[in-house]
Amino acid sequence: MATPSGRAATPNPQTSKRVFPKDAASEVPSKRKNPNPTSTLPRPSGSFVEGSIVRIAMENFLTYDICEVSPGPHLNMIIGANGTGKSSIVCAICLGLAGKPAFMGRADKVGFFVKRGCSKGVVEIELFRISGNLVITREIDVIKNQSFWFINKKPVTQKIVEEQVAALNIQVGNLCQFLPQDKVGEFAKLSKIELLEATEKSIGPPEMHRYHCELKNFREKEKQLETSCKEKTEYLEKMVQRNERYKQDVERYYERKRHLDLIEMLEAKRPWVEYENVRQEYEGVKLIRDRVKEEVRKLKEGQIPMTRRIEEIERQRRTLETRIKEKANDIKEASQKCKQRQDLIERKDRHIKELQQALTVKQNEEHDRQKRISNTRRMIEDLQNELRTAENCENLQPQIDAITSDLRRVQEEKGMCEGEIIDKQREKEMLEKQKRSVGDHIIRFDNLMNQKEDKLRQRYRDTYDAVLWLRNNRDRFKQRVCEPIMLTINMKDNKNAKYVENHISSNDLRAFVFESQEDMEIFLREVRDNKKLRVNAVIAPKISYADKAPARSLNELKQYGFFSYLRELFDAPDPVMSYLCCQYHIHEVPVGTERTRERIERVIQETRLKQIYTAEEKYVLKTSFYSNKVISSNTSLKVAQFLTVTVDLEQRRRLEEQLKEINRELEAVESGLVALRDTNKHLELKDNELRLKKKELLERKTKKRQLEQKISSKLGSIRLMEQDTCNLEEEERKASTKIKEINVQKAKLVTELTSLVKICTSLHIQKVDLILQNTTVISEKNKLEADYMASSSQLRLTEQQFIELDDNRQRLLQKCKELMKRARQVCNLSADQAVPQEFQTILDPFYQFSKYPPFQMDTAPHPPWYAFQDLPNTLDEIDALLTEERSRASCFTGLNPTVVEEYTKREIEIQQLTEELKGKKVELDEYRENISQVKERWLNPLKELVEKINEKFSNFFSSMQCAGEVDLHTENEEDYDKYGIRIRVKFRSSTQLHELTPHHQSGGERSVSTMLYLMALQELNRCPFRVVDEINQGMDPINERRVFEMVVNTACKENTSQYFFITPKLLQNLPYSEKMTVLFVYNGPHMLEPNRWNLKAFQRRRRRITFTQPSQ
Repeated sequence: MATPSGRAATPNPQTSKRVFPKDAASEVPSKRKNPNPTSTLPRPSGSFVEGSIVRIAMENFLTYDICEVSPGPHLNMIIGANGTGKSSIVCAICLGLAGKPAFMGRADKVGFFVKRGCSKGVVEIELFRISGNLVITREIDVIKNQSFWFINKKPVTQKIVEEQVAALNIQVGNLCQFLPQDKVGEFAKLSKIELLEATEKSIGPPEMHRYHCELKNFREKEKQLETSCKEKTEYLEKMVQRNERYKQDVERYYERKRHLDLIEMLEAKRPWVEYENVRQEYEGVKLIRDRVKEEVRKLKEGQIPMTRRIEEIERQRRTLETRIKEKANDIKEASQKCKQRQDLIERKDRHIKELQQALTVKQNEEHDRQKRISNTRRMIEDLQNELRTAENCENLQPQIDAITSDLRRVQEEKGMCEGEIIDKQREKEMLEKQKRSVGDHIIRFDNLMNQKEDKLRQRYRDTYDAVLWLRNNRDRFKQRVCEPIMLTINMKDNKNAKYVENHISSNDLRAFVFESQEDMEIFLREVRDNKKLRVNAVIAPKISYADKAPARSLNELKQYGFFSYLRELFDAPDPVMSYLCCQYHIHEVPVGTERTRERIERVIQETRLKQIYTAEEKYVLKTSFYSNKVISSNTSLKVAQFLTVTVDLEQRRRLEEQLKEINRELEAVESGLVALRDTNKHLELKDNELRLKKKELLERKTKKRQLEQKISSKLGSIRLMEQDTCNLEEEERKASTKIKEINVQKAKLVTELTSLVKICTSLHIQKVDLILQNTTVISEKNKLEADYMASSSQLRLTEQQFIELDDNRQRLLQKCKELMKRARQVCNLSADQAVPQEFQTILDPFYQFSKYPPFQMDTAPHPPWYAFQDLPNTLDEIDALLTEERSRASCFTGLNPTVVEEYTKREIEIQQLTEELKGKKVELDEYRENISQVKERWLNPLKELVEKINEKFSNFFSSMQCAGEVDLHTENEEDYDKYGIRIRVKFRSSTQLHELTPHHQSGGERSVSTMLYLMALQELNRCPFRVVDEINQGMDPINERRVFEMVVNTACKENTSQYFFITPKLLQNLPYSEKMTVLFVYNGPHMLEPNRWNLKAFQRRRRRITFTQPSQ
């Protein structure tokens, strides 16, 4: 029985929903109208079982505003058309009993189950309980997507609700108990293992599923223990084998250690032996040093008399050297006087030579003057003869005037020619400058074109290769062929490139445009077929569309913010423009601004344009054939990629023509320059010829005057030379007188020089005598010094020997100290410890012989080596024994102390592993014993339960003239996590039993099998209720009728759990039971408000209609 629900959430009255009862006989015995169910007394149980649903209340839940449903204790049939709200009741049961939203298969958030437009929804479920009904309330907050729970109107947590629901054995997540509409298909998808788990939870004893879980855990731990025991056993065996392998190495290690101990003792004794050897060497060196010291003393005493004699001789030598210096000074003074006299005599000789040379010069000058006078007179005679023979030059002036006139005319012509050459050169420079400027412009255009071609090559390599082929083969085409449209289009403003690229497809942007079909076929045959290039080609219309006017003037559209049509945004060749106008109607598509976007609705309604562009969007407008309404769609404009580079091909063509014109003008100027240079060269030659003729005439005219001037000049020279005369006899007399006077002075100087030479010779003799005396003294001194040096050399050698011996003594003394220190360190003796007896046998001679021991050795402790005296006492013997022992120790190669440590550690670890392995085996035996006990308590009841299910399932199938069975399936008896329930069915007699899968059976067969399995569980079920939503949808009428009969018969038995069967339709003439409760769900615009619904008044009106019908 259901109470009417209430209003719809939307203003449309057709969506309002109501729930009406079938009759009053199904009313719940314990139902009350009290709004506070917690204060009610426990309801009479009637035939309700513990945990059955007594009441379902919903507020703002899915399709309901307010609805309350009171189901019966047995079979509840909920019927209604699709969309009326049947499954909403199922959702209310699931969510009201703490089920998860995802289990319903509708939404994953609980807030989605609240009616649209509402911020909060409420679901309330009242469960029958002998001790007092349990009312569970769930309030759903949409904004926070949270739920608030109440039990008997007291707030609780969701965990408490789940515990209360589980205590009543309600499992809304178990498909064997709760099968919502969206999960019907998943029942057949359950694996055998999942089906067994669901069955155990649904109808098995409470401990059955627990035993099963324990078995799986025990088996898992048993596997772990078995693996652990196996691994430890293997590891133990490996360790034992490894220790056996290393046992011999350990023995060899200890043998080597004995040799090393002996080596250590020998190395300890060796420093003591070394010390004794060094000490004896020290004493010998000390004796030798003392003897050498005495020799040094004697040598120093023998050098004293020799030193005194050397000093006396040195004093004599100094006296003699002083006298020698005095004589040398006297000699120097006499020599200087002699030299002065010699210099005066030489000067007198030079003076005589100078007088003689001056006389000779005057004689030569007079001879030359006479000779020059004679030569000049002969030259005057020759010039006079030439003057007489010269021709009359008075008739040369007219010829000179004529040549001068011709020369002036030639120079004028030459000046004009050179001026024209300069003008031509300036004109040539100007043209070359223009040529460079035009060439730079063309290069810039080519660079921009190369940028476009690079983009084409990077994006469409085949199209780029086809462009190169076309440029090399244009002569093969009859009419014009345009390169790809993206190369021929030139934007007037780059910022508008995005409109054109978004309007024209990429395939057409890279398409070649032809005017002739034949040309296009030739092109495609060569490029596509032969070269295997993927290219596009189109044909321009035969009638040009390039200049076609738009349907509407742009001035009419400017009020909406349009500033241009697409065609006016760029330039292109006529075939390309014609094709784009024909194919893309670019002359009809306006481009607007942001103002257009702001008035877009007005633009769409008033302009009726098919396509328009705003600043950042493209709008496509269509008119519906049915409603005649305008439908618009807009897309954001993509960023332009290809047309952002603009190349004005027309301007480039004009520049090329201009360049050709400049080249023609340059050629004309160059030819003019060549002609002018030839003319100038001819005038230059003529000018030179006239100048030569004029020069010859002028020279002939001036020759007589030049001759007269030369004759006059020569006569003047003769007069001057005749006036410059000299008296040679007088000059010779004067020179002879001066020479005689000088010779007298020279004789006097020679007499003085002779006396000075005699004095100088006497002084030299005295100096030589003193030098001889000095030499004798020096010789004696040298002999004494040589003897002294020999003695000193011997003394130095002796002193050096003494120093070396003393250094050696000090070194040996230091070495003794170091050896003693090292020997003490080796034997672990401190400085204040006495030397042990076994060491004193080595050191006793030192005490007996040494008067001054290098350090104290009075006390030393007893060393740890008691066999010290048994070892050799010489270094050679010790070294030989050391070598022998080291050789023996070196034979034990490849030994490592860590091997011994690891060997010992492994021995300990082997013992520990042995004990641990014993413990693991004991633990494994205990787990196996537990598994055996739990398996017996679990498997036998499970087999009995499956057998009962199989019996009922087979009976249900037999009654439908089909076959079906249920068995417990496992591949390995010990793998408890692989146990499962296998359902096998057969719907036709000609086939074999097949396992129920989501693929082998049809949808109706799976629905029948699922329903019958659930019916088989019904009588065995220990759950308080079961829900099945629209499971009969895929059944054929015969199976649906049979299944319905089984459901009615099974669910309406005594002591069976509550059953909810939801379906949108039923067959006619189905059998019904008095214990059934049928709930009809209606909806429509004329449903009563909840506060106006009166069940008793409805029943009275129904009875009156029934009673009045027979009288009619």
